[in-house]
Amino acid sequence: MTQTSPAPAPIDAAARARAWLHTARFLTEAPQLAHLPALDVPEIAFVGRSNAGKSTCINTLAQQRQLAFASKMPGRTQSIVLFALGKGGQTDAVLADLPGYGYAAVPQAAKRRWQQVMAHYLVSRPNLRAVVLLCDARLGLTELDEALLEIIRPRVEQGLDFLVLLTKADKLSRQEQGKALSIARLQTAGGDAMLFSALKRQGVDAVAQRLWDWAHPAPAA
Repeated sequence: MTQTSPAPAPIDAAARARAWLHTARFLTEAPQLAHLPALDVPEIAFVGRSNAGKSTCINTLAQQRQLAFASKMPGRTQSIVLFALGKGGQTDAVLADLPGYGYAAVPQAAKRRWQQVMAHYLVSRPNLRAVVLLCDARLGLTELDEALLEIIRPRVEQGLDFLVLLTKADKLSRQEQGKALSIARLQTAGGDAMLFSALKRQGVDAVAQRLWDWAHPAPAA
């Protein structure tokens, strides 16, 4: 009697995505676009206001406390930081942590310079695969966030993936969360939006899976 091999265990997609994100490691820091390395792997950019919790979000997704630098003085970080992802030292995707914007204490000249650098990056980075825009769920999208949406709109229409992440969702009641999510979707003309809380781990698995899917698109039929 021939014995059949046991069926392989089903893949836990969320666990796979979490394990992949846990491989995140510092790749490089670039004060100017010219200093960014030319890469041919998918790049996913995290953008948002200086107090939107961007570094905390990246650290939570990567399950590392100090991967992304969370400054006590928002707006001080003025470089694009790249983190490589991939097992066995291989790189199959990159996360880009862009400087926070909109913080009042930063000199106007620095604000203008970084607005130009970020706009150029978002418009011209060849391997940019997706953009995650982080907003404080209590504030929603501000005028600066909407200005950023206008910058990337042409690329979104050409296929760039885009997600609004409403951070600090634990600060809102369930009813307030639903309202914030509905408003964000209206502001992005039906774009994708999710609630996220690093403290309560709300949305962590869903976002991890989304990042995995962006970096590992299914082959065309």
